[in-house]
Amino acid sequence: MTGVTKPRWPTVVFDLDGTLVDTIELIVGSYQMAFRTVLGREEDEDRIRGWIGRPLRACLEEIEPERVDEMFAVYVAWNEANAPRLARPVPGVAGLLADLHHAGARVAVATSKRAGAAQLVIELTGLAEWLPVVVTMEDTLVHKPDPAPLRAAVLRAGGVPTEAVYVGDAVVDIEAARAGYLSSVGVLWGAGTRTQLENAGADVVVDTVPSLRQLLLPGGVGSPESRSVATTLRSHEGPVERSQPHRSHSSQDRQAE
Repeated sequence: MTGVTKPRWPTVVFDLDGTLVDTIELIVGSYQMAFRTVLGREEDEDRIRGWIGRPLRACLEEIEPERVDEMFAVYVAWNEANAPRLARPVPGVAGLLADLHHAGARVAVATSKRAGAAQLVIELTGLAEWLPVVVTMEDTLVHKPDPAPLRAAVLRAGGVPTEAVYVGDAVVDIEAARAGYLSSVGVLWGAGTRTQLENAGADVVVDTVPSLRQLLLPGGVGSPESRSVATTLRSHEGPVERSQPHRSHSSQDRQAE
């Protein structure tokens, strides 16, 4: 435990893929295997990275609606077989989660992954001890960018959405946070770029785990870079003002990464 202090937000909800765990290569590889096997070709990697955080079947339907079931089956099989090799913890994240726990923060995950897939990567990367609440695809009828998964995670953790922050690497993460009246932090070690996350409306964007630590635990010991991060935060005290919350849809594809 390093310089733990009172957390800036009492409830911290994290995205999983590309935020807590390094699974970008695993996800891209799973998509490409599905496309090669079923369609005989690959897809542009930038397009695939743009899908990360969204329900899997909805993304596959954009490519070939008539063959979604085949592609889904190949994706899942390859993903599960290669997760032990390609799913890695983001360096420093385990320590950050432990420090948040010791500081009294409520910590949760909200992901579009299926429950089994989410639990697999959490166990493989050794983070299960610090993630008592995990909201997955099966837990809500709608998914990011709808705020339902984020709000469910906050409530299950015992928090209040307007006093919570969502940390994620994708545009849909930021959109979901804003729609649900959570503060939002974008991280740059996953799928999104600084420009994409800032344009989506992130309250702050960080590029290292020490910077994220200093933002979430502002009295802790961090690098010189991390000590200056909080100055870029637009609003971190109390509810975050939002102009138009996202409206839930009556139905949405429930199969996810």
